[in-house]
Amino acid sequence: MRSGLFDVAGTGLYFEVRGSGPALLMISGAGGDAGYYTAVADDLADAFTVITYDRRGNSRSDGRDAGPARLARQAADARALVDGLAGGRALVFGNSGGAIIGLTLAVLHPETLVGLVAHEPPAVNVLPDGDPARGFFPELAALYASGGASAAGRRFAETTRGEGTYRWPTDVWRRFLGNQDHLFADEWQAFAAFRPDWDALRAAPFPLLLAAGAEDRGTYYARPSIEIARRIGAPWAEFPGIHMEFLRDPPRFAAALRVAATQMCPPDRWQ
Repeated sequence: MRSGLFDVAGTGLYFEVRGSGPALLMISGAGGDAGYYTAVADDLADAFTVITYDRRGNSRSDGRDAGPARLARQAADARALVDGLAGGRALVFGNSGGAIIGLTLAVLHPETLVGLVAHEPPAVNVLPDGDPARGFFPELAALYASGGASAAGRRFAETTRGEGTYRWPTDVWRRFLGNQDHLFADEWQAFAAFRPDWDALRAAPFPLLLAAGAEDRGTYYARPSIEIARRIGAPWAEFPGIHMEFLRDPPRFAAALRVAATQMCPPDRWQ
């Protein structure tokens, strides 16, 4: 594994690269960083050049003082990493908020992607009017305003199935806690406002796969994947486990992602 800071217009983004072969960029969700995917990246490094990174403002990356986050800026960061570390094209995997960023990347920089796996994007605005899940982001924003990051973070954890059934790596947990203020103060509004560009996603010149965990049926972060797949005519797949199965059972999650990646993108598509 090699790591370092990749400069994007003066902002250093911490990255890690493992393995060789076709490029796979993995984008973390809210509060997370490259550490979410360490074990999965190790498993996949025999077949892929796996690129993981800390999104701007999180953990070991710069950019926390830049004010409210914009999804377009996050997508541009992902494109810059693919350009600089993968020769300009990669299969992209995103979980949760990282899946929202992946969907934004697909619209704004389609030339960057060989394919996209969007795992459990919490795009609650695609759900019907009046659906209780559409109140998730405002509820946590209000909790943050009244009780700070600890109150909002506790509620966030309560909404995620499987939380408490596995042990986070100590360093990943420490950095996650350090990212919570940035998440709720600077990133939350962008994730809350996300609405897919249906026409652009339908016209994507690469395969898209929407996915959710088998144990997450009915959750606010799994149901949008089904609706997005339906609206754009893309396939949907059930991955094993929970929202963060890559932390609970990395080998099982890596095996599912390996199958999805090789089925979506045969070797000739990576050229």
